[in-house]
Amino acid sequence: MNVIKRNRKQKESMTGWLFILPSLIGFLLFTLIPVLLSLLLSFTNWNFLSGAGSIHFIGLDNYVKMWDDARFTASLRNNALFTLTVVPSVMLLSLLAAIALNKSAYLKSPIRLMIFMPYISSIVAVSIVWGILLNPSQGPVNALLHSVGIADPPGWLASSAWALPSVILITVWMNIGYNMIIYLAGLQGIPQDLYEASSIDGAGVFRQFRSVTLPMLSSTTFFVMITTIINSFQVFALVFIMTQGGPGTATTVITFYIYQAAFSFYDMGYASAMAWVLFAAILLITWIQWQRQQKWAHE
Repeated sequence: MNVIKRNRKQKESMTGWLFILPSLIGFLLFTLIPVLLSLLLSFTNWNFLSGAGSIHFIGLDNYVKMWDDARFTASLRNNALFTLTVVPSVMLLSLLAAIALNKSAYLKSPIRLMIFMPYISSIVAVSIVWGILLNPSQGPVNALLHSVGIADPPGWLASSAWALPSVILITVWMNIGYNMIIYLAGLQGIPQDLYEASSIDGAGVFRQFRSVTLPMLSSTTFFVMITTIINSFQVFALVFIMTQGGPGTATTVITFYIYQAAFSFYDMGYASAMAWVLFAAILLITWIQWQRQQKWAHE
């Protein structure tokens, strides 16, 4: 009897491994091995057009070089500004939209769909449409500003002062919908008894929001914050399609500069080093936020 059970368990275990084997092979071939190779390449100088024979080990030179690279420091500064602006804006607007749509609202479902649509729309189409809207000479936005008496409207994507704010605005607009859905799920999971009890104790709307809603949404807020931070460090398509990092380096972010270093300058070692610095930055920020979340949870 024990032999039969053991054979059955072995067959079930083998069946499970066979089911996940394609995913494991895909993970090894397309994720783990390339990641490990990029780590090795980060210590080398390699122009991949010259073939594998041109790989030269240079130690930590790539990691030292990037801090004297004006384009890298500019991309790092742009990314920091991008993240510090996008993350709180997306979180605040998503939460406000979720609270508004969580209550009884007229045409709630169509409005929720309209807010969510930018997130699931093609980023290429979104970029092209926004590029037309923000055209400084023929775009509808500046035409509207001219019509209300603004003689010298912003140059938007053609201006070094307005290009990054324009990309930030579009990014916030695109990401509100997804995070709104996450917040809606969190709001609907809060027991109504807590609101009723706080109302009996004399708490008003703002006191309920501060004492009930925000504490109960702490896990949801942590998830939204971490995913938004990671996405903000990985912004690429909007910059690539709309500005190509310009004017100058006004919208050059780390991921775009990594792409340039690898596929425009063909310096795979330097691009790999920057990618690992980006990974370390995201890991550090996530770890810090995780520690803070654990501390708040135990208070």
